[in-house]
Parts: sequence; C-alpha cells; structure tokens
Amino acid sequence: MVAGRFRFFDARVLRTRRLGPTLTRITFGGPQLAGFASGGRDQSFSLFLPHPGQDAPLLPDRTGDGWHRAWRALPEAERAVLRSYTVRAQRRDPDEVDVDFALHGTGPDDPPGAAGPASHWAAHAAPGDRAVLLGPAFADNRSVGFRPPPGTDWVLLAADETALPALGGILEHLPADTVVRAWIEVPHPSDIQDLPHGPGSEIVWLVREPGAAGSPLTEALESAALPGGTPYAWLAGEASAVRALRRHLVREVGVDRTRVTFSGYWRRGASEEQLRSERAAAAAS
Repeated sequence: MVAGRFRFFDARVLRTRRLGPTLTRITFGGPQLAGFASGGRDQSFSLFLPHPGQDAPLLPDRTGDGWHRAWRALPEAERAVLRSYTVRAQRRDPDEVDVDFALHGTGPDDPPGAAGPASHWAAHAAPGDRAVLLGPAFADNRSVGFRPPPGTDWVLLAADETALPALGGILEHLPADTVVRAWIEVPHPSDIQDLPHGPGSEIVWLVREPGAAGSPLTEALESAALPGGTPYAWLAGEASAVRALRRHLVREVGVDRTRVTFSGYWRRGASEEQLRSERAAAAAS
C-alpha cells in the first residue's frame, strides 16, 4: 500500500486495438483490478513495464512507502520501466482498464532505437503480457486534476495526443448540456477520433506538420472566438506548449489563473525519469 489511498495492482494484457498510426489502446485485466477505483476524468496512475526479455516488471518489496527509493536503487537496465498514464475507461464484471498509448518513434520510417521503452512495449504488447499499475484505491483522489470550480459557465480543453485519453475521459464525464470548446493536436489525420460530446460542444482537431518543432495549439486559441461568461480551462500535453497556452489565457484573455488547470505530460528532449527527478528535487528544496 502507498500512502493509504493508492495501491499496486498486478495485471495482464487482455487485448490491444490500434486507434490510428500513432495511437493504440491496451486493455488490462486481472482479479486485483477489482480494487482499482478510477476517479474518471483525467485520472492518472503509474504503470510499471518489463524490459525486453523479462517476463514481468522488476519491482522491490511493495508493502511499504519506501518502494520508490528501493526501485531507484535497482540497476536501471533491470528495474521496471516506470511511466505515467491516464485511465481511458474502466469496466466491471469483468474488471478491465483501458489505457491509450502514443507510439512515438515506432513507425516504419523511424530509425532503430527512436522509440522509448514504454512506446516499444506498447507497440509489441500481446495478450498475457504482465504489468503492474500503481493507482487509486479510492475514486476521490489527488490524481484527478479536472475539477471545475463553482460558477463555471463553460469549459475550455486543449491537449496533444499524449493527453487525448484524459480529454476523452473528461468529455464522457461532463453533463451533455455543458458548453465546451476543445482543441486537440495529433500527428496524423488518421489519429482523429470520434469523441463523445453534447450539442453545446465544439471540437477542433489540429494535425501537426511533420517535423514541426512547435505546437499549433497556441495559434489556434489566439485566433479563436471564445464564449462569454466564466470559463474553466484544462490544458495538458508538451510542457512548453502548455505553459504558452496558460500565459495566453491568463494575460491576454484575462482568465483567472485559479481557473486554469495545466499539466506538462512530457517535455521535448527530456525523459520521464528526468522530469520525475526534477519534481522530486523541487519538492525537497
């Protein structure tokens, strides 16, 4: 058990389904997932994956809160690959969890070694493959970030493909009559999905130019006609793009900064291990 409200859950791959050129959905199952309590929306969790040649992810003793220090003490080439993901959907009877993966660096034109270990694993995952989830044992938990405050008249969503699963979960969570304006950036036209949304919602898909260094999200929002009233904004994706979006909304549009939830799911040129180390160092300082 970790801090009481989160636990480790052993799971296996049940099936996989390709959603587009750079996106795949993996469905996990297993008896332990009966205790996995997704909070919906942008519920995040930690996923532990094996290295090639390993039957299962290598983890230290999981009964105490010192697991992370013990995990870091293991040889990097052997210890379980650790990544953060979002629950796309959860079902009961049987207990299943869907997770959507962005397959960066796994295309036929990508050079060998371009994919990170999680993308490589997801691209080759097959039924029976083992993984471990570190996630919520209670639905109301701190790993759910989408929380519109009272007095919200409409919702603004902006995300790239890494945050697309979370955005989809948010749309499913919202009442059908919610006024929503959403912008979603993807690498390929075939990555565009049919997402659930009500009659008051508008979704704009932005296809990133091949080789583009930046994100088209900021330019799209700068030229957008936004509804009147008090908004709540949720922004997620590449860290520098998310920061630019937040600055625009707060400084140029005049959105109260307390009504903007933003999260850098990844940063160009940095691994998740680097980002986790930086966050840990900042928290300790």
